Amino acid sequence: MAEKKLSAVKSAETRRSPCPVACSLDIFGDRWTLLIVRDLILGLSRYKDFAASPEGIPTNILAERLERLVNAGIARKIPASPGSKQLGYELTEKGHALKPLLRAIRDWGLKWETGTRAAMTPK
Repeated sequence: MAEKKLSAVKSAETRRSPCPVACSLDIFGDRWTLLIVRDLILGLSRYKDFAASPEGIPTNILAERLERLVNAGIARKIPASPGSKQLGYELTEKGHALKPLLRAIRDWGLKWETGTRAAMTPK
């Protein structure tokens, strides 16, 4: 397990900074990754469902971000349905630990960004 963790994240020698905020942003600090985590929290698991999200993530970026989440240990690949050869995704324990962060961002947006709404609920 520790060997996989080392290969999934940047080592201390290759990080741009030891700052935990900077290291976290290297994983999910772009405009798409936390939206994928949001969708995983809401119960989506299939590539086609992520691609259909209202934000319109380009499929090449979606594939790269899903792989980034898997490599970082935030998500894992699973069978899309029992006995299926197609893959889906689910959050790991590390991924579930992002729920309070997403809730805080949601709450901030609802309070400070006029016209926003949280219409979706977890499945």
